[in-house]
Amino acid sequence: MSNQAVDVEILGNVTRVNCPAGQEDSLISAAKDLDRRLKEMADRTKVTNEVKLLTIAALNICYELQTYQQQNDGQQQEINERMERLTGSLEDALSKVKQEQAL
Repeated sequence: MSNQAVDVEILGNVTRVNCPAGQEDSLISAAKDLDRRLKEMADRTKVTNEVKLLTIAALNICYELQTYQQQNDGQQQEINERMERLTGSLEDALSKVKQEQAL
């Protein structure tokens, strides 16, 4: 796949970004989300320095991502444990069936 150039606007600044073909809408949506977060943060904190705003936003987004990853890891572990129990139950059932057939 080739990359497509997409213009996104964040805090009034337009930046051209390359993204994989077909992912333009996702990139534009992400840029709008970032722009909204930055504007809300600027209003809430009264921070006007764009570098500080971007740094705080990056930290917040990284924290959110880590939280989701930890939740996902916990869910994945739970799924794995359930699969192991189900596998054990199936193996027990198959063993019983084989024993009954041997009789």
